Amino acid sequence: MAEENGAAAQPQAQPQVKMQVLAQFIRDMSFENAVAQKGLNGTEVQPDIQVAVSLDARKRPQDHQFEVIQKFRVTSKNRANNETLFLMEVDYGGIFHVEGVPDDQLHPFLLIECPRILFPFIRRIISDVTRDGGFPPLNIDTVDYLSLYRQELARRAQAQAQAPQGQPN
Repeated sequence: MAEENGAAAQPQAQPQVKMQVLAQFIRDMSFENAVAQKGLNGTEVQPDIQVAVSLDARKRPQDHQFEVIQKFRVTSKNRANNETLFLMEVDYGGIFHVEGVPDDQLHPFLLIECPRILFPFIRRIISDVTRDGGFPPLNIDTVDYLSLYRQELARRAQAQAQAPQGQPN
């Protein structure tokens, strides 16, 4: 029995991570159907779709609360003539209550784990809006947030290395 109590007490010595999604929301969204505005002109359509993702996180005034925003820019162009078919931009956010994450791990947690939780919802919004905008529903591929985070760290390190000495970034 003493061993069981000792083993049970061991995990409680480390802080337990607690995370809760308090809210999700569309902060900004636009969809432009260039085909409807310009007309097709009898051109065969071969869509080429580009998706750009950026992330932002900030502390809220309340204890342990953070706002995480994902910005998606989806551009569809016709491969035949490079004309834009549609352009969609959406900023989708979540408010998270996060406790027990060490300070040195909080930044990656907010920019990797929190967006993963929000992703299925923004994917659905993009699919619905493209369908409602007159195109086949666009089901974007799953975003690798870990890779995206590492790319941003590498970009920042490179920018810092290229900055003139003595100049703050």
